[in-house]
Amino acid sequence: MFFHIVLERNMQLHPRHFGRDLRDKLVTKLMKDVEGTCSGRHGFIVAITGIENVGKGLIRDGTGFVTFPVKYQCVVFRPFKGEILEAVVTMVNKMGFFAEAGPVQIFVSNH
Repeated sequence: MFFHIVLERNMQLHPRHFGRDLRDKLVTKLMKDVEGTCSGRHGFIVAITGIENVGKGLIRDGTGFVTFPVKYQCVVFRPFKGEILEAVVTMVNKMGFFAEAGPVQIFVSNH
C-alpha cells in the first residue's frame, strides 16, 4: 500500500531564482509540483522524503529557463486489487456506500 521509492524529474527554474539559495528554491518548487499528484504507474505521491541528486542545469534556448534533473525519494500510496484498506464511510444510499481511504475514493455496491 505505501512504498518508499526513488523517482526522477526534470525541473525548470526561472533565472530570477538563481543565487545562493538555488537548491532550496528547486526543492521547494519540486515539493509544490509533485506532492499530492497521482501517477498511474507509481500511485499517489504523499510526500518527498529526501533529495538524492540535483544534476547540472541545461539552459533552454530563447527563454533563459534552466532545466535541472532531480532524483528524489518519496512515499507513494498505491492500493492493489484484493488489498484490505481501512476507510471512512462518507455517504450511504440505496445503491451502496462511498468511503475514503486517504486520497482514494471508494464505492461499494449492494450487489
